[in-house]
Amino acid sequence: MTKEQKRYFLGEGEIPTRWYNIQADMVNKAAPMKSPNTGEDITVDELARLISREAACQELNTTDRWIDIPLPVLEMYRYYRSTPLVRAYALEEALGTPAHIYFKNESVSPVGSHKLNSALPQAYYCKQEGATNITTETGAGQWGCALSYASKVFGLECAVYQVKISYEQKPYRRSVMQAFGAQVTPSPSMSTRAGKDILTKYPNHQGSLGTAISEAVELALTTPGCKYSLGSVMSHVSLHQTVIGLEAERQMQMAGEYPDVVIGCFGGGSNFSGIAFPFMRHNILDGKSTRFVAAEPESCPKLTRGKFCYDYGDEAGYTPLMPMFTLGHKFKPANIHAGGLRYHGAGVVVSQLLKDGLMEAVDVSQLSSFEAGLLFAKAEGIVPAPESCHAIAAAIREAERCKLSGSPEVILFCLSGHGLMDMSAYDQYLSGSLTNYTITNESIEQNVSQL
Repeated sequence: MTKEQKRYFLGEGEIPTRWYNIQADMVNKAAPMKSPNTGEDITVDELARLISREAACQELNTTDRWIDIPLPVLEMYRYYRSTPLVRAYALEEALGTPAHIYFKNESVSPVGSHKLNSALPQAYYCKQEGATNITTETGAGQWGCALSYASKVFGLECAVYQVKISYEQKPYRRSVMQAFGAQVTPSPSMSTRAGKDILTKYPNHQGSLGTAISEAVELALTTPGCKYSLGSVMSHVSLHQTVIGLEAERQMQMAGEYPDVVIGCFGGGSNFSGIAFPFMRHNILDGKSTRFVAAEPESCPKLTRGKFCYDYGDEAGYTPLMPMFTLGHKFKPANIHAGGLRYHGAGVVVSQLLKDGLMEAVDVSQLSSFEAGLLFAKAEGIVPAPESCHAIAAAIREAERCKLSGSPEVILFCLSGHGLMDMSAYDQYLSGSLTNYTITNESIEQNVSQL
């Protein structure tokens, strides 16, 4: 650790100077990703054609427990980190629970969510390696906003493919991306071969993260000086997000408590991994018995009802094949407002951890998530993002369980972002026009039977 780095991890406003790589401590390593071209194990060289070489090295690193955070990234982290760890006294009182509820408030970042934690290093690495352009997909827009800002910080042009239904549902996130100078295109579009093929087959396709990824990957592979960047699923993204849990660990020590349950909402795994992995290492190495709960939408239940197998990360089949819990890359998710959670698969590392019983998963209906979000807003004064509402709903379930048992457990969840640009969703919930969506077993089996 250099002298410049040391000053970031001193005092109450501690910022980690290294990310934690849980792959180094896993007893059962995840199976390797496979090349979509050859079917062989993916290599750094092949992955680096798509993403930055440094991100590719981090993706496949299963030996180094700690990865240094570059100083320019630390300088940008200093703008908003460390983020607050808050004891939710008012929520505890509203629930009448003996549990101690804490939340890590990632909504205080410049873009209002945890996504900036990975956008900054990814943009930095691309710039250092000579890229001039960067492209990505986004669901609800949190990741698109984060990468648009990070691209501007490090002098890159940014192109974002936003899932079409979210492009229409969340116009202000689109405006924020454009304010940072990004080009935003609703996906599927007619600007790529993948988009044209999808629209030819399904003219009214409302988009998914799988379709948007296909378009962004195609653009990166066919444009000189352009790299692809993504906001979840991949192991290097989860690595960058561990600043959340590392800070929370120190802050919990200051509070004199340690979590019995750690909860994060779940789309591809970045937010859950960020809060959970630093604490999970103590289960693996030190015999702790903390429970880790991933909260996913009932309408997109890849962890609770999906199949563990090799699958593509995108609809067109451009990405590496990954061993994951999946609903199938052709899965068309319902148009729920938690757009960041509408993804068909789970990250490779999280999938292995779930398979090994080191974590668990629950699903939450759309109406239950908004009910929990409004209760939290009234108690704590923060309107949460629809994605974060799933973690809140899971935390409330745990608090209610503690109420029945009289157990004063410590519950920690990640508030991944605020919902101030999601108020149209709250308007629909309050007017009674939102509905729940469920997926049948037959539909899941139809999608995964082809894998």
